[in-house]
Amino acid sequence: MPLLPPRFRIVAWLACLAMTSLALSHAQSSAKVIILGSGTPIPDPTSSGPCVAVVINGQVYLFDAGANVVRQAEAAAEKFQIGALEATHLTRLFITHLHSDHTLGYPDLILTPWVVGRREPLEVYGPNGIAAMTAHLKQAYAADIQVRTGGLETLNEEGLAVKVHEIEAAGLIYKDENVTVRALEVKHGSWPQAFGYAIDAGGRRIVLSGDTRPTQSIVDACHGCDLLIHEVYSEDRYSVVFGASRGQYHRSFHTSTRELAKIAGEAKPKLLILYHQLYFGDPEQVDLVKEIHLNYQGPVVNGHDLSEY
Repeated sequence: MPLLPPRFRIVAWLACLAMTSLALSHAQSSAKVIILGSGTPIPDPTSSGPCVAVVINGQVYLFDAGANVVRQAEAAAEKFQIGALEATHLTRLFITHLHSDHTLGYPDLILTPWVVGRREPLEVYGPNGIAAMTAHLKQAYAADIQVRTGGLETLNEEGLAVKVHEIEAAGLIYKDENVTVRALEVKHGSWPQAFGYAIDAGGRRIVLSGDTRPTQSIVDACHGCDLLIHEVYSEDRYSVVFGASRGQYHRSFHTSTRELAKIAGEAKPKLLILYHQLYFGDPEQVDLVKEIHLNYQGPVVNGHDLSEY
């Protein structure tokens, strides 16, 4: 085959370069979702406290801060070769509600990245009460902070700063060049405020339920979304454990597999990810995906720590 004339070779080379740049641009802007922790208050050594990371263009956005959050972020940085998940880069946090299992890692997130070199403030968005929690945590660690800033460590003040934004109502709460985040009002038992989040990032819509009983706002926000990450408990095991009493706590605070199947049928996510799973027994003996599939035939996975979507 004869060689193309030089001018055509240049045009072909430029076209190839443009296509390569477009592909690289697409790759850079593709949002990754990583479950750092999928656990509950139960101290299961295989599941850290609840936290979901959305990573795009070298920036990470964390949703909830359960126990072990910083070490899980470091583990994910190593496993997936994502530098944005290293401790010093953790600067954006969104809290769904103030239950302890969702916030036990909050002091870890304030202090540990600062101790190892974070130089930017931590931006935090959450329900009313997160400002008071932040102030009290800093007071609780006042002696540590004094030694680290005034002693031989001479740590910077910038990385310790926390900029708190209390969410007054559902709606748009955050927007930058990478993501748009909307808070969704959900119903979580007797909590006066609890939120889910709808995140638009790199052409993907991710909806995170937080802890909630079945709530229409999740269905409306998803509406064919790419990922629906939803808490769940086993309907089958619940019936066995609670019997005729049908304990009201979980019915008021959480969503059963039967109820989630109905939500997914209406919301139609491209992928449903089960999260914050309550098994009421040995997880090896409880098949949550099978329970969901009794009433919903769409794609479902059981999300685990350090899984990527």
